Amino acid sequence: METGRVVGRIKLGSQGLEVSAQGLGCMGMSPFPPFHEQPKPEQDMIALIHHAVHSGVTFLDTSDVYGHFTNEILLGKALKGGVREKVELATKFGISFGDGKREIRGDPAYVRAACEASLKRLQLDCIDLYYQHRVDTRLPIEVTIGELKKLVEEGKIKYIGLSEASASTIRRAHAVHPITAVQLEWSLWSRDVEQEIIPTCRELGIGIVAYSPLGRGFFSSGLKSVENLSNDDFRKSLPRFQPENLEHNKIIFERVNEMATRKGCTPSQLALAWVQHQGNDVCPIPGTTKIENFNQNIGALSVKLTPEEMAELESFASEDVVKGDRYMSDFATWKNSETPPLSSWKAA
Repeated sequence: METGRVVGRIKLGSQGLEVSAQGLGCMGMSPFPPFHEQPKPEQDMIALIHHAVHSGVTFLDTSDVYGHFTNEILLGKALKGGVREKVELATKFGISFGDGKREIRGDPAYVRAACEASLKRLQLDCIDLYYQHRVDTRLPIEVTIGELKKLVEEGKIKYIGLSEASASTIRRAHAVHPITAVQLEWSLWSRDVEQEIIPTCRELGIGIVAYSPLGRGFFSSGLKSVENLSNDDFRKSLPRFQPENLEHNKIIFERVNEMATRKGCTPSQLALAWVQHQGNDVCPIPGTTKIENFNQNIGALSVKLTPEEMAELESFASEDVVKGDRYMSDFATWKNSETPPLSSWKAA
């Protein structure tokens, strides 16, 4: 498939944000235990980011927690020399590793401090899209969004996003200040969001950003992608990657691979094309650290699927077919999180 084309544009949400039809997840570019610990050459990663922007992929996704702050520093360096004006930059707050313990925070003081720190690392005056990375289930979402609204009014962020929030949490947040995008895991084998969250976003005019659209690499090479993981790779602890589940899940990959062969594309391009075909309000953000993989990802934009082919793909990986949850049990609060009512906060 040809590469180097200009990637199309879509409107994300109803507040005016326009982004490339496919984004670039930057998490893997920095060492980030327990997800991955292998450092990548900084200049190679900057070259990849510049190649992406040149190709038309201008929607860049990072977080303060990626690389424990170092990923934002990397992006800050990559955006110098006139690159900043060409990109839509998204970063996140909410996962704290104070005292070596993981904690989800959304209290106003933390929100403001996290934003100020991200601006400094990114060497920016304003963040385009600022997500709450994970929802703090200890306090009402209205409290967190209230502080984010102030940051918008102060010109420090342009648009507000949520990640892994429940439908009711999204609705309550949107009532305080318009939510531009919800980031969620959506791929052929992660489709639970289609029941309530996607319809809620569409009802409210909220854009959808799909992370892990390749099933955390599973749709790149199936069992081989798992066998090649290092011992410290986070994915080795995920239920879907356990041997008892993989033996079943590999059949999904084999069927996708067979269809990709018929279509003249790779299985990863086919899986990514399925996400791209979900609508012009959806932007997948596959991550990579290699230019050749990036080129393959944007090649997915040229894969056209008929309604019949979409249905065939979905039959391979319906929700009841996939074995294993997408997170471990101790990460339960990271999925579609609810928050207490605002009345409980006022009474406290």
